[in-house]
Amino acid sequence: MRRDGVRLLRRLAGHEVRGFQSLGLWVARRRHGVGGDGHAAAYTGPQTATLLAFTFLCVVETVALALVVPWPLVHGALLFLDVYTVAQCLALHAACVTRPHVVAPDGSLRVRYGHLLDLRVPASAIARARVDHRFPEGRAIRIGDDGTLDVAVGNQTTVTVELAHPVEFVRPLGRRATARVVRLHADDPRTLVDALRRPRAEVPAAPAADALTGEADAPARPAEGCAA
Repeated sequence: MRRDGVRLLRRLAGHEVRGFQSLGLWVARRRHGVGGDGHAAAYTGPQTATLLAFTFLCVVETVALALVVPWPLVHGALLFLDVYTVAQCLALHAACVTRPHVVAPDGSLRVRYGHLLDLRVPASAIARARVDHRFPEGRAIRIGDDGTLDVAVGNQTTVTVELAHPVEFVRPLGRRATARVVRLHADDPRTLVDALRRPRAEVPAAPAADALTGEADAPARPAEGCAA
């Protein structure tokens, strides 16, 4: 139990670090893991207004509490919590903006949700992709008993990717799971599906560990010839 707790704390700390790194990328107008030949698919559309509105309300609450709370100790604690909440909201938004879904030159798909999820699907595992509007209930990242992974934004997905074989990935809190179908949201689903269907140049496969950790970003070099 103690080892599991330490592993969970490390996982959460990693999310925190990547979130604040995303703030820096956002300010610099840079994106993470998007090569020059990769197709980046934004997915923040349905949640941007809600997330920024919530952030604004947190700021208003911080100012209001600063005016009405007379006790310095309580005021300091509430101020810390409110500022931390605002920072977390901005970090999530920044991570979603700077870490889009990516279709690599070799046809592989990188499915992400901010700094919380990073799933790499090799081209060989993609059987079919289609525009498919759905409105799953529950959490943004959820895997069903049938192996269907929903990565929803604003309680909706717009693209369904059927896999030729199961793909293993790491859930936000560190547990491993296997997906057989991936449903995700893209602001422009048709362009993402077209990118997945486009013929690809063959490139060397990434190390297997990258598909699980999502941490490495080694550049791939296209080889001569085209895959069918």
